[in-house]
Amino acid sequence: MNPGRFATRLLAAASLAMLASGAFAEAQRGVTDTEILVGTITDLSGVTAVQGVNNANAVRLAFEEVNEQGGLNGRKIRYIVEDSQYQVPRAVQAINKLINNDGVFMTIEDGGTPMNNATFPMAIEKNMLKLLPLSAARSMFEPFHKLKFSQYSSYVDEMRAGVKYFVEQRGKKAICAMYQDTDFGKDVLAGAQIQAEAMGMKIVATTAHKPTDTDFTAAIAKLREAKCDLITLGTIVRDTTLIIGTARKQGWNVDLLGQVAAYDTAVAEAPGNVGEGFHAMSPSLYAYPDDPRPAIKAFTQKYKARYGIEVNYLGEMGYTSAQIAIEALKRAGHDLTTDSMVKSMESIQDFHDLFGGTYSFSPTNHHGATAAFLSVVHNGRWEPVVDHAIGY
Repeated sequence: MNPGRFATRLLAAASLAMLASGAFAEAQRGVTDTEILVGTITDLSGVTAVQGVNNANAVRLAFEEVNEQGGLNGRKIRYIVEDSQYQVPRAVQAINKLINNDGVFMTIEDGGTPMNNATFPMAIEKNMLKLLPLSAARSMFEPFHKLKFSQYSSYVDEMRAGVKYFVEQRGKKAICAMYQDTDFGKDVLAGAQIQAEAMGMKIVATTAHKPTDTDFTAAIAKLREAKCDLITLGTIVRDTTLIIGTARKQGWNVDLLGQVAAYDTAVAEAPGNVGEGFHAMSPSLYAYPDDPRPAIKAFTQKYKARYGIEVNYLGEMGYTSAQIAIEALKRAGHDLTTDSMVKSMESIQDFHDLFGGTYSFSPTNHHGATAAFLSVVHNGRWEPVVDHAIGY
């Protein structure tokens, strides 16, 4: 036999054997013998930066804590945060960087409904988890997909529960809506519309705006003319405070109802006590830094010492998300892959966080919680209206 041909055959046979043994198997992206690479795409400098910064800080703190304890199954977490400025094109650029340049294993707490809707298809194409996004939109868990896991009760859940409460308990009859003309705002609007229809009512009037709009004089005047007695808000922080302030300046003390994106200390503490009497729904209740529970006091003190600011509600939720991810990474073991991470997430039942929240997942349910709480701003702080979750 030709010596060259014989050597070629030997090499081919050896290659097949190595392939069969897994030696040539493709390595899991973002996982090495010593490191797990995790990313986040969120708003660090745009209209929702007060939430994105606080949230990403808390995720980083949780990962730093686990690294200080030696990591997970022999690996430490390296965390990369990209600034979307709450803009879809920047979010698309960021996920391209994280997947193709940095090679992350997964992302966590990616911020913003429009940004997540734009980047989910790219992550799914690359078989990458976008774990527990910073959004309560239904699209974070619907349609069901093995790579979609959502932590929060949805905007629809929250709005339905809130509208039902105000109609039945406060006698509201003329429901209106103001919302951002985005996927996020439309999801909030849908919740109000669905519940109104379920109760034999209709939304009396609506107004839509861009996330960057700052003048709501005409919009408020329109809804006042429509004689609304409850306005549901598909808004976040800045537009929420501007809308409340505009209504009060016009001498209109109409009830305003937001959802988790507006459930923020920045709204409650807005200058001039502008947020007084504003209501919002949320998946759980914010634990203030003066909360007497030892674990919460330790966390809030550590957060402030690390970052120089008080943790807000979405900071607490970021810490919870990171703790859920850490638990799943532990359960996935040393042979960490996307599939093993999915299975470990699906095995988490009744996960109790520091702040009183409970989250469960399964092979058929990737939506961690559906509870919704109603709170009101009083003297610059969020106070629960009722001490339990309400439904519809």
